[in-house]
Amino acid sequence: MAAPYACDAGVSRGRLHPEDESAFRTPFQRDRDRIIHASAFRRLKHKTQVFIEHEGDYFRTRLTHSIEVAQVARTLARTLGLDQDLTEAVALAHDLGHPPFGHTGEEALARLMAPHGGFDHNAQAIRIVTHLERHYAEFDGLNLTWETLEGIAKHNGPVPTPVPWALALYDAHHDLELGTHSSLEAQVAALSDDIAYNSHDLHDGLRAELFSTDELAELPVLTGCFAEVDAIWPGLNYYRRRHEALRRFFGILVEDVLAESRARIAETAPRSPEEVRAAGRMLVRFSPALWSDLKVIRGFLFERMYRAPEVVEMRAQVTQVIDELFPAFLSDPSQLPKQWRKDVEAAEGCETTLARIVSDYIAGMTDRFAIATHRRLTGRDVVTARV
Repeated sequence: MAAPYACDAGVSRGRLHPEDESAFRTPFQRDRDRIIHASAFRRLKHKTQVFIEHEGDYFRTRLTHSIEVAQVARTLARTLGLDQDLTEAVALAHDLGHPPFGHTGEEALARLMAPHGGFDHNAQAIRIVTHLERHYAEFDGLNLTWETLEGIAKHNGPVPTPVPWALALYDAHHDLELGTHSSLEAQVAALSDDIAYNSHDLHDGLRAELFSTDELAELPVLTGCFAEVDAIWPGLNYYRRRHEALRRFFGILVEDVLAESRARIAETAPRSPEEVRAAGRMLVRFSPALWSDLKVIRGFLFERMYRAPEVVEMRAQVTQVIDELFPAFLSDPSQLPKQWRKDVEAAEGCETTLARIVSDYIAGMTDRFAIATHRRLTGRDVVTARV
């Protein structure tokens, strides 16, 4: 049974462009399905999470990460009495706006776009689902419900000013109430993202041999996880031991969020989604104690994984790809594919509008396509795979 503070698909605020409702799917289920069938969602298969997509078949990509986030999100939503379909839709869409090469690509695009309003992956996700996906006869975008758009825009909390241009542009004619908190469904999607990456980055770092299992076993929370595994299965195989320990770590994160969130919800006692939005604070959170431990773990990952020499070298290489693609298309937009030509013509020589078109195109690239396009335009191969 749904909790009173859960979003109700039956009383959704609707879509910007009115449509007849489905006879067998709720509005939030249709949102989820449209996201899954979107071109931008498929491209996540070949976009970086931490390691460049071609560095190995076993590392997470944006697609596998998004699937893991959605799995955690449905579990939390079901347990808290929330709408699982809305939660899943936001979880699946939360990374649609990431450019190739992960946060490295975002940093490069943000720097290059600074004179033209900047670049923000959350705002870009809104731009994708409201404008850049162009498959339907009656509208641009996916025409998602207000609740799903709100969740994508502000699942991490109220959007601070200045609002990124891509988000402000849409919000000007479809108010997403950016100054308030989001629904609990969106908050669950945000924390599920944290749970997923805190867990799988440890897996990927071990697989890449950037640190050892023994080093991991000395970190907060993980010490107890490894001790429990060793007590039950002394002498367990190396790979099975670390997998069992990380399974327990994952479970601790989920259980902590559920306990802390239940306590916050009980304390606030919201009687509707509107009261959740007006609560003035996030209600789905880690406990302070676990959050403190996670900061230690994230510090370890930052030092040993995100800033490992081989990762830093790769970051420099892919930054060069973005740095050279952007001016190449900006100076000669005729190199853009045919379907982008009308947008270029409509820009009427406005440099900022043209820069935003180029940014949209590059942000939609996969890792492999960006590398191949750079090679085609420059005749050079600056990215070396570490497999």
